[in-house]
Amino acid sequence: MMMLRMELNEKAALVTGASRGVGAATAVKLAKAGCNVAINCKQSIDHAEQVAAQCHRLGVKTVVVQGDVASDLDCRRIATESIKALGQLDILINNAGTTRFINFHDLDEVSNNDWEDILGVNLKGSFQCSRAAREALEAGDGGVIVNTASVAGITGAGSSIPYCASKAGVINLTLALARTLGPKIRVNAVAPGFIEGEWLQKGLGSSYESVRDKKATEGLLDAVSTPEDIADAILSLITCTKVTGHILTVDTGHTIGPRIGSGI
Repeated sequence: MMMLRMELNEKAALVTGASRGVGAATAVKLAKAGCNVAINCKQSIDHAEQVAAQCHRLGVKTVVVQGDVASDLDCRRIATESIKALGQLDILINNAGTTRFINFHDLDEVSNNDWEDILGVNLKGSFQCSRAAREALEAGDGGVIVNTASVAGITGAGSSIPYCASKAGVINLTLALARTLGPKIRVNAVAPGFIEGEWLQKGLGSSYESVRDKKATEGLLDAVSTPEDIADAILSLITCTKVTGHILTVDTGHTIGPRIGSGI
C-alpha cells in the first residue's frame, strides 16, 4: 500500500458509475492511495455523496458530478467539472454500465430501446468520456484509462444479447484507443465474471444465491469476485506503467473451463 500511495498520491481520477459496486470500491481504493476522486453517477446522488464522504474522510479532494454518459454533452461537462474541482485529470475509469436481463431465446423481447440504452451507456459512453478527457489526460505525466468490460464480451453469455455485444465492443474499443492514444495515454480493461452484490441480486432475484454458488463451484478458485477484487485489478492496471491494450479477466478461473483431473 505504501508503494501504491507513492504512485497515486495527489493524482486525480474520474470514476463513472461510482455510486455503488465496482465504481464505489474503486473510488475508495484510489482515495486510500492518496488520489483525488471525481465520482460520477446518473441518478443515485445520495449513494454517490456517501462514497464521496468516505473518500473525503481519507484526506483527498472529492467531487460528485451527476450526468448520463450516454449523452456526449454530459460527458464533456462531467470531464470539465471534474478537472475544475480537482485541478487536473490523470486517470479515467469508464465503469458506468447498464443492462436488462432478457432470456437469450426470446429474441422478440429485445427492443430498440434495449439496444440504444445498453450500447449508449456501456460502449458509446466509454468512448465519449475518453474523448472528453483526452486533452487533460495527455497534459500530465502519463494518462491512464481503464474500461470495465465483462467476460460476457468474451464468451457471449450474460444478462442479455445486447449486453454481451456491448461488452465485446468495449474490449475492441480498448484496443483501438490504446493504438490511438499511445504513448501519452495507456488504455486497458478489466473483464469481470460474476460479482457479488446489488447489481446481480436485482437482476437474478430469487435465483441469485444458487447462481452464485454454482459459479463459485465452477471457478478454479472455488469463489466468486467481490467489487473490491475488481477494484484491485483496476488499480493494478493503473500502476503497471508498461501495460496497454490489455484485457485483464477477473473471474476466479471460470471462463477457462473445468479443472483437469489428476493423472490427465
